[in-house]
Amino acid sequence: MTATFRIAITPGEPAGIGPDLVIMAAQTAGEAQRVVISDPELLTSRARMLGLDLSIREFDPGLPPLPDPPGVLSVLPCPLRAPVRAGHLEPTNARHVLSMLEQAVDGCLDGRFAAMVTGPVHKGVINDAGIPFTGHTEFLAARSGAELPVMLLAAGDLRVALATTHLPLRAVSDAITGPLLEQTLRILDADLRRRFGIQAPRILVCGLNPHAGEGGHLGREEIEIITPALDRLRAQGLRLEGPLPADTLFTPRHLEHADAVLAMYHDQGLPVLKHAGFGRAVNITLGLPLIRTSVDHGTALDLAGTGRAEAGSLAQAEALAVALAAAQH
Repeated sequence: MTATFRIAITPGEPAGIGPDLVIMAAQTAGEAQRVVISDPELLTSRARMLGLDLSIREFDPGLPPLPDPPGVLSVLPCPLRAPVRAGHLEPTNARHVLSMLEQAVDGCLDGRFAAMVTGPVHKGVINDAGIPFTGHTEFLAARSGAELPVMLLAAGDLRVALATTHLPLRAVSDAITGPLLEQTLRILDADLRRRFGIQAPRILVCGLNPHAGEGGHLGREEIEIITPALDRLRAQGLRLEGPLPADTLFTPRHLEHADAVLAMYHDQGLPVLKHAGFGRAVNITLGLPLIRTSVDHGTALDLAGTGRAEAGSLAQAEALAVALAAAQH
């Protein structure tokens, strides 16, 4: 394809492998122009640690959006708040991490960027800095004014969305309500059509309890909340199957003709997805007024600066962001 747009990339936690992955990706030309929002000195010093050539160009929005050649990165400077040692968290840099995200979101909303790709952040150190933060998904929704973000991870043809995201397990049941499920499934259905070009998505819905409640003997959420919500949406034309027992839903017989799965909580759906495609899976946030993809892994502090990190998930996230952006142009 001919590149006519830019993709913003945020490396995430500066002490983690995010900067490494961006530098590794820069060793080959992208399909669209990468604009990395980061501290140029961090990228330069990390490239030296990795033994990789890197030349920094300060991003100029007045120039045509052409891909940089291998070994070159266009960078929108976002200064660190404190020095960085690879593998060592520094709470002072939490504001730097969030500032990168804010600039990427704002650039997508004002049209400078066609999509954003995010590297891994460390939620704990951001909270240690005194900043309430539950994750990328919720932060990006608040910044962009989205009412309800929906987390979707994809590995090949397997797509798993979440009804709830970063909640303690004991809070999940109370969070599962009819209105939440209806809104989440409408967003999932709409973005499968709008973003992925699937005309009539077929969505499998997990039950909350073992054996999908086993007729009420193992919990009544399926009877009282999930099934009525699905029935209302089916009456409106959505193609939904469930609630199904999660322990058998993720089998070839069920998944063969499914376009996506809705899991009720984080660790119900994502272990299966990551087992199927860890290192090449992509996190996509639906329900936003912008395109956002991300890696499927964490900061891997022990690998930062060692050269042992694998950039496969970032490459997949970038490729999907470019494909989704191209479909919108």
